[in-house]
Amino acid sequence: MKLTPEIVVYASWILFCLYWFISAFAAKRTAKREASGERLVHVLFMAAGYILLFNPDPHWGVLNERFLPEIAPIAWFGGAVTLAGVLFAVWARRSIGKFWSAAVTIKEGHQLVRSGPYAHIRHPIYTGLLTAVAGTTLELGRYRALVALVIFVIGFSRKAKKEEAFLAHEFGESFDEHKRHAGFFLPRFS
Repeated sequence: MKLTPEIVVYASWILFCLYWFISAFAAKRTAKREASGERLVHVLFMAAGYILLFNPDPHWGVLNERFLPEIAPIAWFGGAVTLAGVLFAVWARRSIGKFWSAAVTIKEGHQLVRSGPYAHIRHPIYTGLLTAVAGTTLELGRYRALVALVIFVIGFSRKAKKEEAFLAHEFGESFDEHKRHAGFFLPRFS
């Protein structure tokens, strides 16, 4: 089997899924959780983005057309960006450890994590995932992937703002100070 950019992209996403599934068992118990209706909205955003990104349905029409030329350097760059984004998200997930949750929650004994990528970015998992989606978009080169990227940005932004409300309520001034020193999705070095 010859290594291709498409294989790099799919292998990266498989790595992400496996790591997320296995590491979910180590999370602490939940003390406070977002409303299930709010969680459903996020899941719908993620499902819509996933379908557009990975389902090459011929009925997509113009969305299946290319916005980038189909050339190897762009595809390989997209594959590399996808892998880098997934690895960054895994690093962020390892850094948050037992306080991670798929839903917006506060865990029992929750602590504000400010080490690893959290020293400079408040939502580095989303940074990594959006980077991976951007890489996949480059590898695919299709308009449907651009639409998926926009959907993921909106979905993760909504979720991150809810997380920040939970963290601000839980940690008060400590979280306010963290916000002054760490960027939302992009690093802030102060």
